Amino acid sequence: MKFTAQEVFEAYDRIKPYLPDTPLAESVHLGDGERRYFFKLENLQPVKSFKVRGALNKMLTLTEEEKARGVATVSSGNHGTSVAHAARMLGIEKADIIIPGPAPRAKEEMIKFFGGNVMRMGFDYDSAHKEGMKYIEEKGMTYIDAYYDDFKIYGGQGTIACEILRQNPDIDTIVIPVGGGGLSTGIAVAAKAIKPEVRIIGVQTEACPAFIKAFEDNVLYEEYPITGDTICDATVGGCGKLAYEMLPEVMDDIIEIKESTVRKAVKFMIKEERFIAEGGSCLTIAAVMDHRKRIGGKNIALVISGGNIDGDLMVELLNE
Repeated sequence: MKFTAQEVFEAYDRIKPYLPDTPLAESVHLGDGERRYFFKLENLQPVKSFKVRGALNKMLTLTEEEKARGVATVSSGNHGTSVAHAARMLGIEKADIIIPGPAPRAKEEMIKFFGGNVMRMGFDYDSAHKEGMKYIEEKGMTYIDAYYDDFKIYGGQGTIACEILRQNPDIDTIVIPVGGGGLSTGIAVAAKAIKPEVRIIGVQTEACPAFIKAFEDNVLYEEYPITGDTICDATVGGCGKLAYEMLPEVMDDIIEIKESTVRKAVKFMIKEERFIAEGGSCLTIAAVMDHRKRIGGKNIALVISGGNIDGDLMVELLNE
């Protein structure tokens, strides 16, 4: 069975009563006369992240028995917050959220605010995933996948494409941060079905270009090391299996972004555009800064995937 846009369209109908559309706002400062840029502001979701779409779509399809066992996930933060929020909306009493030891405090606070039980494990996402999956299996809880191969997760994330192309049918290019690949795959599959000529551009940090290397080496890297310091904590780690299989068919280009440019992009969003966005989200802004011609297009949507940036980091970046 192949993941198709129909999964996305069904997801959109399923989650719409619970989640309002997020704005598609034109950038005041990025446009250059030749090109117009529009921010898809997923940082304005109740949990400040797009991941609530996939988590809610999945959890709306659970059986009563699956809900009664409690839900659990492993997350760098945003997916965990989304699972906690969806659990509270749907009356699921227990939601255990495993996060990596170094995950930002802001993300832990968000998870707790929405009713999740936070558990820190491991020293990075991949080690947290190993320990967390063992815990979830031992406890017999219902696992809510973050990005690997669950059609319902990918379908929920892809609903962003439905909104973008309805809000502005002239969009000809969509630029998307790439972490595990659920967001980019869901959007790409749906967008190409709605408007086949639309271009899809993925962006990854130089600190963890898992998909770029996977495509170069023709190897599914389920785990991938982080090199050096990164502020893109939401987009590091390995590749999702479904994304690895599908992205070559639907993604027109994937670009590696310097961490130094991402830092400038976060600062730019706060100071110039007046939006708070986390590092991984600002990969799309950084891509425009360094690769405007390569991205191309005339009406370009930049997916701002989340806004859960650590407060101390935000102050640090503003003072650079």
